[in-house]
Amino acid sequence: MGSFQTRLKYSLIFSLALLFSGVAFADDATVTWAQLNDAQQQVLSPLASEWDTLRPWQREKMLDIARDYPKMDAAKQSLVQKRLNNWSRMTPYERDNARKSHQQFQSLSADKKAELRKKWKEYQKLPESERARLRAESPDVYKDAD
Repeated sequence: MGSFQTRLKYSLIFSLALLFSGVAFADDATVTWAQLNDAQQQVLSPLASEWDTLRPWQREKMLDIARDYPKMDAAKQSLVQKRLNNWSRMTPYERDNARKSHQQFQSLSADKKAELRKKWKEYQKLPESERARLRAESPDVYKDAD
């Protein structure tokens, strides 16, 4: 009987040790800027000044991007850097609006998404003067253009 109790006690201690060991090791959400490796810091450099204030879910998302970055082709890497730079320059209000717009876009049907992508490509092909005219005529429609 003592053997069963001893095994149970050690099993409980081992289980607790495993449970609390997660607390001892920093997960992605709690990694500070200083704890990032050189490659992660290089990819995420636009966010350096604000990294330690990001929410846990934001850090995880950024670390996912940094992890996948080496597997991306040059064009995709360039796009990621452009987006990180743009994001780092946004105010919290602008970021919130960007998230809402993204969520709205994601909720659209595949056909509607394709239609909007087609219109966006057409808009991007316009000369800058024409795009400026459209933005001036309809600021609500083109508020986030370019």
